[in-house]
Amino acid sequence: MKRLVIITLSFSFIIPCVLFAAEPQEALIAKAKAEGKVTFYANITAVEPVMEAFAKNFGMKDEYKRISTDKFFATIATEYEAGKLLADVLQAPIPILDLLKGKGVLASYKSPSTSDYPAWTKRDDKIQIFGIEYVAVLYNKELVKPADVPKKYEDLADPKWRGKIVMANPTTHPTTISWLVGLKEQVFPTENAWMNFIKGLAANKPMFVNSFGPTPAPIESGEKLIAISMPKYILTKAPARLDWAKVEQPLLGTPRGMAITNKAPHPNAARLFFDYWLSRESARILADKVGEYVLCPGVYPPINGIEKAKVLPIRELSDDEIRHWAEEFKKIF
Repeated sequence: MKRLVIITLSFSFIIPCVLFAAEPQEALIAKAKAEGKVTFYANITAVEPVMEAFAKNFGMKDEYKRISTDKFFATIATEYEAGKLLADVLQAPIPILDLLKGKGVLASYKSPSTSDYPAWTKRDDKIQIFGIEYVAVLYNKELVKPADVPKKYEDLADPKWRGKIVMANPTTHPTTISWLVGLKEQVFPTENAWMNFIKGLAANKPMFVNSFGPTPAPIESGEKLIAISMPKYILTKAPARLDWAKVEQPLLGTPRGMAITNKAPHPNAARLFFDYWLSRESARILADKVGEYVLCPGVYPPINGIEKAKVLPIRELSDDEIRHWAEEFKKIF
């Protein structure tokens, strides 16, 4: 998918999470405009509001190409090795960016927009974490009684939810695999307690779908009552009958990373876009319009109670670990 936005020059200046400071903003804008455009490759969806705001504020062309996670590394690596990589800025899961860094694809750049981001988000001088692809328990708020809303993850193993849960397939969906392993490592007190949860969840015979994207529909229709999914759908699917279970344990999710390419065709436009994406204005757009959980301090999506949730990044599993747990979950689910 590609989209091109061309908007006339606007002289409004953006206040980032702190300030643009790598060089005077006016100078960077002038250099970026001389380059003509910026190209963004990403696996995140629904970025149009940020792209439109960038184009409006800086009067530049921007081009967005979405690449699915399973094709991201191969696509970028192939284009780079052929000397035909068009991307200036990349957004992808951290393991993919790490692989691309190992191939020499990523450039060093520390954005001044991140000066008050948590220290752990500044992975190195090439990769910046800006958000967490958080996962929660969603439910149909018209069909699930308040007293029945899960209060902890263990409640999903209650037999009353048999045949009433939808989730991404835990034997094939890497993010769901990582989330389940994250529960073992960060939430459950013992491996035995975690395994009892896994077996109880499997005994409830969840409906499996390919990814998080299809999970809200069966809840909206009432076909299912509970989804292991992303809270952002409460916002993006509004006025759907969705809410999230405010469990007493942390919410977990996959870190979302950003990087600039080493041979960016438009290096100044790349830095300007990178700085803008990490700015407070952009973070608010991602939170307000897309429901993303961003890491610019004090910015939260407008989802009831989400600002009180403890949201933690899960550990990055290796390909071997993903394969191992996929096989283990095949024996259970």
